Amino acid sequence: MEEAIRNKYEAVIGLEVHAQMLTKSKAYSSDINEYGAHPNTNVSVITLGHPGTLPKMNKKTIEYAIKLGLACGCDIAPEQYFARKNYFYPDLPKGYQITQDKTPICTGGSIHIQLEDGSDKYIGLTRIHMEEDAGKSIHDVDVFDTLVDLNRAGVPLLEIVSEPDIRSSQEAYSYLTEVRKLVRYLDICDGNMEEGSLRCDANISVRLKGTPEFGTKVEVKNMNSIRNVQRAIEFEITRQIEALENGEELTQETRSFDALKNLTISMRSKEAANDYRYFPEPDLQPLVMDDAQIAAIKAEMPALPRELFLKYTKELGLSEYDAYNLTDNKGIALYYEGIVAHTKNYKQAANWMMGDIKSYLNEFGVEIDEFPLKPEQIASLIALIEEGKISTSVASQKIFPAFVKNPSTSPLALAEEMNLIQDSNEDAILGFVNEVIKQHPSEVERYRNGEKQLVGFFMGQLMKVSKGKADPKAANELMRKTLEA
Repeated sequence: MEEAIRNKYEAVIGLEVHAQMLTKSKAYSSDINEYGAHPNTNVSVITLGHPGTLPKMNKKTIEYAIKLGLACGCDIAPEQYFARKNYFYPDLPKGYQITQDKTPICTGGSIHIQLEDGSDKYIGLTRIHMEEDAGKSIHDVDVFDTLVDLNRAGVPLLEIVSEPDIRSSQEAYSYLTEVRKLVRYLDICDGNMEEGSLRCDANISVRLKGTPEFGTKVEVKNMNSIRNVQRAIEFEITRQIEALENGEELTQETRSFDALKNLTISMRSKEAANDYRYFPEPDLQPLVMDDAQIAAIKAEMPALPRELFLKYTKELGLSEYDAYNLTDNKGIALYYEGIVAHTKNYKQAANWMMGDIKSYLNEFGVEIDEFPLKPEQIASLIALIEEGKISTSVASQKIFPAFVKNPSTSPLALAEEMNLIQDSNEDAILGFVNEVIKQHPSEVERYRNGEKQLVGFFMGQLMKVSKGKADPKAANELMRKTLEA
């Protein structure tokens, strides 16, 4: 599409995110909430909707919903009522879904994202409400039949509905990334889109720039990664603009995304709210929340990624790049917090986290909670460098690999055992300097003729001669002084 045509239009995007809660049991029954069990084993008469069975509220789902609401700056409804949302799916045994209609537990609030130019944007939230999941229809196992697994039926969900504040596929990508990060920090959802525990529907329309009215909205479903959400939105924006440019009329519909073909496909016309025939759920009592309950939940909440990001950039003096990488994963952030509790060298602690430690995790395919060294042990390694007993390169290349294999020892003991304690004696270092200068007369002449960048070459040679034991700072000073004498 020509850029001039694309620039005539503006996308208007809202996202509906469904997050499966990490509770032990389902939303309204004691059936196990577990991914990967044999089909149709985590079910009971309640999940199957047998006559005479009654739902019972899972209190943990209320706590998780309030945590997310507080994290997003939402208002928590003091009184809430549940509703039945009626529609027929073959994998929803009761024939209705227990949800919240007119009294969602959380309203308002926002999700902070950072735009590509580095500026901040807040995507408003319409609501967050509790409901239950449907089962799963499987179409690709049997050639002739659709198979139904009801293990997922009744699993507790949080539906997070954004305002139509998103204006590009990149903003949608950033928004979803932040939502997933939040639910993982709060330990209320594992965020694994490939397993279906975090799912996203995108409502997309386009309009001419400057037009106040929204265009015709299309909902896109069946996206199993944040990247696919971005791709689907990008395709749909282009499709809608091309249709409007060709004089075609867009219809409100639900479409699915084919990731292999990178296109959306029409599924059905979009249902209106009155098609669901909401009415009050008669078998669940209303929820009444007071300030003391909300305060108690708030007191248990961990530091959130945005708070840590601001702490690292404003208080610890780290770059935004470092802070973003450290807060991207809760385990990494907590481990870093453990290191800086034992050292004030915040930058070097960040370098260790994003360098050697992450490399180890990637190489062995483990998470940070399986890393053999404790945060205070990394701080002790940093202390050795600060004391001038070992260089950063020696610590990284020799001490660290030995340390992870022998976590019960200390970096100082390893350095002494491996004969790696740095030599800060000026006379010994001067001997190394003179030896390097004697071995490279032509480079010395070039340095003295103005090629000052050769000091890096001389330092490299000095470290080889000294077997990495010369104090780099003292060696650098003596090398320059000798070369310029």
